[in-house]
Amino acid sequence: MKLMLFIQINCRKTFTLLSVYYAYMVEYRAELIFWMLSGSLPIILMGVWIQAAPGGEFGFTSVEFARYFLAVFFVTQLTVVWVVWEFEKEVVQGKLSPRLLQPMDPVWHHVISHIAERIARLPFAFIFIGLFVLLYPQAFWIPSLVNTMLFLCSITLVFTLRFTIQYTFGLFAFWTERASAFESFWMLFYLFLSGLIAPLDVFPEAVKKIVLLTPFPYLINFPASILVGLPVDITRGFLLMLGWLLFFLGINRWLWRKGLRHYSGMGA
Repeated sequence: MKLMLFIQINCRKTFTLLSVYYAYMVEYRAELIFWMLSGSLPIILMGVWIQAAPGGEFGFTSVEFARYFLAVFFVTQLTVVWVVWEFEKEVVQGKLSPRLLQPMDPVWHHVISHIAERIARLPFAFIFIGLFVLLYPQAFWIPSLVNTMLFLCSITLVFTLRFTIQYTFGLFAFWTERASAFESFWMLFYLFLSGLIAPLDVFPEAVKKIVLLTPFPYLINFPASILVGLPVDITRGFLLMLGWLLFFLGINRWLWRKGLRHYSGMGA
């Protein structure tokens, strides 16, 4: 009985927060379009690779490149994270203090705001993808049911991993006013090793083996390949993602405990 009451109360809190943050995101729906377009780098790169495909030996046709980068665009729209900048501002401006008095971990405000933003962003993303398919109908495909289910599982894990990594960087705001600099440095590797610039299959084999041990290819290349139907090691991919998630989650909780003590003594 107590468990049911606990679940009911938490579901009510989650729904309330989701409604509030969704209303907030819809209020800035014009900005959402610009945020979505700011992530259109995969579409630009798609044009480059489509032109390069006929004259190069990449193992991809022009249509396969188009489908891959369209999937990359969809993945980036679903997994974009900005918590490091929000948390940094909360700590530096002292806005974290009132949230620490609430009977819930402040991180849930950020998690639910990200989910609400996804719900508000998706219609625009689907419209953008639909317009592209009208212009380039050869790139249209329907993923199999198995690939669709695997993609949904992988994209959930990707978002959780990306959020955890960036939130971990954000916790350094307890000691420095420029915690976002860690994310900027991380982005240098993310851009080149995640599959955003090029599919991992066009990398030299020696480089590919090393990159596959890092979390980067599983943030974009892995879910995009599943959606398109490219061959990937599903079991290895999910296990490595879970391993990196537990690794960063452990660091995250340690930094949170250390940071709170520092914040209470030195912060707002």
